[in-house]
Amino acid sequence: MKRTREEVDATLHIAKLNAAELLPPVHCLAFGPGASGAAAGDFCLLELDPALCQQLEAGQRLVIRGDKEEQAVLCSKDKTYDLKIADTSNMLLFIPGCKTPEQLKTEETHSNIIHTEIFGFSNNYWELRRCRPKLKKLKKLLMENTYDGPDSQQQEDSHGSKYTTEELLDQIQASEEEVMTQLQALNACEIGGYWRVLEFDYEMKLLNHITQLIDSESWSFNKVPLSTCLQELGPLEPEEMIEHCLKCYGKKYVDEGEVYFEMNADKICRATAQMLLQNAVKFNLTEFQEVWQQSVPEGMVTRLDQLKGLALVDRHTRPEIIFLLKVDDLPENNQACFNSLFSLREKWTEEDIAPYIQDLCGEKQTIGALLTRYSRSSMQNGVKVYNSRRPIS
Repeated sequence: MKRTREEVDATLHIAKLNAAELLPPVHCLAFGPGASGAAAGDFCLLELDPALCQQLEAGQRLVIRGDKEEQAVLCSKDKTYDLKIADTSNMLLFIPGCKTPEQLKTEETHSNIIHTEIFGFSNNYWELRRCRPKLKKLKKLLMENTYDGPDSQQQEDSHGSKYTTEELLDQIQASEEEVMTQLQALNACEIGGYWRVLEFDYEMKLLNHITQLIDSESWSFNKVPLSTCLQELGPLEPEEMIEHCLKCYGKKYVDEGEVYFEMNADKICRATAQMLLQNAVKFNLTEFQEVWQQSVPEGMVTRLDQLKGLALVDRHTRPEIIFLLKVDDLPENNQACFNSLFSLREKWTEEDIAPYIQDLCGEKQTIGALLTRYSRSSMQNGVKVYNSRRPIS
C-alpha cells in the first residue's frame, strides 16, 4: 500500500518536523518478501576506506586468508587488515539501486515520493583494522625443506614439503607484496619453481668461496664483477647459487655494461657472527670479539651493533658473555613475545629490547608505547629498565 503526499505531510506534522527544512525526496520503505533471508546471514556488509574502494573499483582483488584455527585477515596487494565484526544500534538496510540526494537532484520523481523495497537488513558489519602481516609461519614452512646444494637434491625430493608462490600466498596471512618482501629478507630463492631457503652452512660455504675469490683477486668489496665470479666459481657451485649469494650479501649495479656487486660489510660480519655463535650456548664476549674480527675478510670491521636482533650481550656476568637470540625465533603474538623476553631476562634496557620488539609496532605505534603497555619501568643504577607487568612463570 503506497502512501500519498497528504499522508507523508500528516506524518511530518505529527513528528513536528518542518518540511521546508528537509530534502525534497521522501523514501517510503517496505520490507520485501526475502528480507528475512538477508538478515539470517546471506549478506555481509564490509566497511572500506577510500583507498581500498578505489583499488576495488580499479579491478584489484581483496583476499580473505586464514586456516580454520586462525583469525581471518583481509589482504590487499600490499597491506593486511584484521576482520572484526562491529555491532551497530542502528539497523542497516539493504536497498538495491538506492540513490543519494545528489543523484536524485538530476532525476524527476513523481511528487518527490520514492517507494522503496527493503531487500535485507543487518545489525552489524565487518570492520577493517590495519595489522601487521603474520609472517612467522613463512619461515617455518620454508625450513621444512632447506636447500643444501645440488648434490642433495634427489635426497631432498623424498622428504619435506616445498612451496610455490601461490601455495605460500594461500597459507600465509599477509599481502602478496609483504610476502615477497619477507622472502627477500629470508634470503629465499626460487629453485625449480619452488621457494627455498639455503641451509645456513651451505650459504656460508657459498659466501666463503666469494670472499676468498675477492681476496685472491685483490678486488675492492665495492666492485665485484659478476661474470668473473661465475667463471671462476661455476665449476664449484651452480652459477645461479653464486649469483643468489651475491644478491644476498651485496647490491647489484651496472658500470659500462658490466654487472658488479657492492658487498655489504655489515651483512657479512653479521652472518660470520651467527656461524660462530650457533655452536656455542654462551661465548666469552672478549674472546668472541677477537675470534669474530679474525674470521671476517680482511678490511672489514666488526661492531656489536651489527648483531641487533641476532645476539644478546649480558654485561652483568663476569666475564661478560654473548649468546645467540634471534628475533625470528620469538613468538608472533605481542604478549607471548614479551613473556618470552622477560622469562629470559627480568630487566631490560630500551637499547637491548628494542631490536626484538620493533617489528611488533603497529601502524603509527612506537617502541615506547609498546613498552608502556606491556612492561613497567624503574631506575637501576641511574639507568631506566623495564620489567614485566605480570608474573612470569
